[in-house]
Amino acid sequence: MRPQKLSPLATTLVTSLLLLSMAGATARETAPAPAAATAGSWLGDVRSLSEAGAGNRRAPIEKRLDGLGLKWKAVAFETAKKQQGQNLIAEVSGAADAPLLLFGAHFDQVEEGQGATDNASGSATVLALAERFKRKPLARHRVAVAFWDLEEAGLLGSSAYIAQGSEKPALYVNFDVFGWGDTLWMMTPDADSALVGASRDAVKASGLQLSAGREYPPSDHLPFLKAGWPAVSYSLIGHEEVPLILSFFKGEKSATQAKVIQVIHSSNDTVEQIDAAATARGVDAVERAIRQWDAAQN
Repeated sequence: MRPQKLSPLATTLVTSLLLLSMAGATARETAPAPAAATAGSWLGDVRSLSEAGAGNRRAPIEKRLDGLGLKWKAVAFETAKKQQGQNLIAEVSGAADAPLLLFGAHFDQVEEGQGATDNASGSATVLALAERFKRKPLARHRVAVAFWDLEEAGLLGSSAYIAQGSEKPALYVNFDVFGWGDTLWMMTPDADSALVGASRDAVKASGLQLSAGREYPPSDHLPFLKAGWPAVSYSLIGHEEVPLILSFFKGEKSATQAKVIQVIHSSNDTVEQIDAAATARGVDAVERAIRQWDAAQN
């Protein structure tokens, strides 16, 4: 069969469709997948904080917030023992009169190591969530982020936020040690809460597991809970580490140590310990959980 000759108009239409198809294919091939983009950006933030040095970790956070177009403020505080620090607070999105959802992580580190896992990983996770919730705000909550100073000295930055009479959030969500593994470990006073249910749904979609309960190492969620303010905390680790970590904090001796215990507060706490692909799944899971929780609020 001989091919039928196309009219000039038809030829133009076919050519245009082919060019659009080729452009779409090229874009699909070159554009990074969302998970890969998150992993790269998140790891970049971890590196920036880790390489800044113990006394300079606020600067890369401030630069990143500026890059996101977020207005931030440094809030100085001084403890009864004359310890001085500065928290960073930034508004992200949402109506001014909406209830506050506050994400937070401590940015300070101990002198030994790079503080990559503890807690550049948590700070990078908060920055990733700030980017996502700025791009697509929640329907029922205003989102803000906080970066706490002097956590390692005794949860001083988060305690100062409360002592200074700052706004009480509808929920504070903390991130501490968010560096690798297959399990989203969630500290929650209520194992049957709506956020736990949303987290359980979210980890399934991200190929992770959820471990939720009251037992959890001390972190910046504690001052909120002690003040009677609602708070939860998330870590990302291996599922086999949870009982080992709890055993360690109870002072129990064990022949096996969790990776977390071997890494944090030591020269082992470097960027090389981090699994950015795992944390990208973790960030996805937390975002899904928060959006599901927000949508269910009255």
